[in-house]
Amino acid sequence: MEKYVTEFKNLCNEIVEIDSRIRFIGVADKHGIILTTAERKGIIPLLSDEETEQYAITASTRQYTRLRWQDILGKLNYTCSLYEKILRVTIPITNQKNRLEYLLIFTLDPHTDDFDNLIMEKIIPLITGFYSKLFKVS
Repeated sequence: MEKYVTEFKNLCNEIVEIDSRIRFIGVADKHGIILTTAERKGIIPLLSDEETEQYAITASTRQYTRLRWQDILGKLNYTCSLYEKILRVTIPITNQKNRLEYLLIFTLDPHTDDFDNLIMEKIIPLITGFYSKLFKVS
């Protein structure tokens, strides 16, 4: 079992409180195994726990493919898919050698027009600070 589960749980709880349009957030390891999750109070999940686990594994596999193009295209900040019922976002958390360590997966209400600002200005700085402090990365 991952030794930072408590810290990741606290991060998930903090992020889900940032904005009322955040429905769900989870942290998975580099293999797509979900370590912890949090969700907005009162939310009715669209996916079962098993479907969420399957999604995390698939998302992890896709991130490996995307990360290989960073040398040419630049750093991958996040990926996003807009469905009718949900806006799904994946943020890779990489080590100093640009290898996938963790994956942050979360969902937003589908009509979140300023999602880029929310992700880039509020969520990614929080993740970066958390990761730097937890793993003493500068």
